Amino acid sequence: MIGLCAALYCARRGWRVTIVERNAERRDGCSFENTGMLVPSHFVPLAAPGMVPLQILLAATAGIALVAGAAAAVNCLVERKIDARMRRTSWRPLPRGDLTPLDTVVFAGAIGGFGLWVLAHFVNPLTMWLTLGTFVGYAVVYTVILKPLTPQNIVIGGASGAMPPVLGWAAVTGEVTTEALLLFLIIFAWTPPHFWSLALYRTEDYTRAGVPMLPVTHGKDYTQLQVLLYTLILFGVSLLPYAVRMSGWPYLAAAVVLGLVYIGYAVRIYANYSDRLARSCFRYSIVYLATLFAALLVDHYLAR
Repeated sequence: MIGLCAALYCARRGWRVTIVERNAERRDGCSFENTGMLVPSHFVPLAAPGMVPLQILLAATAGIALVAGAAAAVNCLVERKIDARMRRTSWRPLPRGDLTPLDTVVFAGAIGGFGLWVLAHFVNPLTMWLTLGTFVGYAVVYTVILKPLTPQNIVIGGASGAMPPVLGWAAVTGEVTTEALLLFLIIFAWTPPHFWSLALYRTEDYTRAGVPMLPVTHGKDYTQLQVLLYTLILFGVSLLPYAVRMSGWPYLAAAVVLGLVYIGYAVRIYANYSDRLARSCFRYSIVYLATLFAALLVDHYLAR
């Protein structure tokens, strides 16, 4: 969803989020922080002065979505034993025995390979290679190496999760510009407080599974402080599009209001923690990101 914003914006310059708690938590395994490859449905419009060519719009969205699905499948395959020990993820098909590892490998290979073919033939080679790199970053670097090794897995691995604006921008313009990197930076700064809010109220799950998430290795108090600090960083980073004249006052107003609400959640998590509050913060973080980029898109068209 977040990617289609960069492509409409670039062209002009010339160059389903569900808030139901159960669904939001389930997406944790296969979209926002885990696939690291949100379909660039917002970023594509941001990269264009007018309407993005329909072929680019459809092919980029479909190709990246297919590779994202392959990345999610690989993640579920690698973590199937961990998922079986966690209440949050035990519902997935592999832990339940509904699918075999071979089924998953064949499925991931088929849709991932087809997605890369679509990007190479109907979009451009740069987008294909960037998408492949994002797949490797998530499925291998994050899932296999970082997640079981370090509590900073979310921070470092967040780079793959922040790639959608870069992919959407490259799909339309054939290059990676400063504007795309600013949008990358917003998602990169958003990922830690988003995920650690979830990890705070699911600490027992991660402890049981042996996953070194920050609340497990450093305790809840330290994690609560990190949520606050990264939310403050996110607030500053979210103002950069206005600072570089990529956006106007409508976006700035939305970024300030959304950011202050997010900071309010983070301050309360730090000062008066409860699982219910962490759950609300996690859910708001999803609304925050979607609304922030929607505001950027609206601002883009109001300035036409």
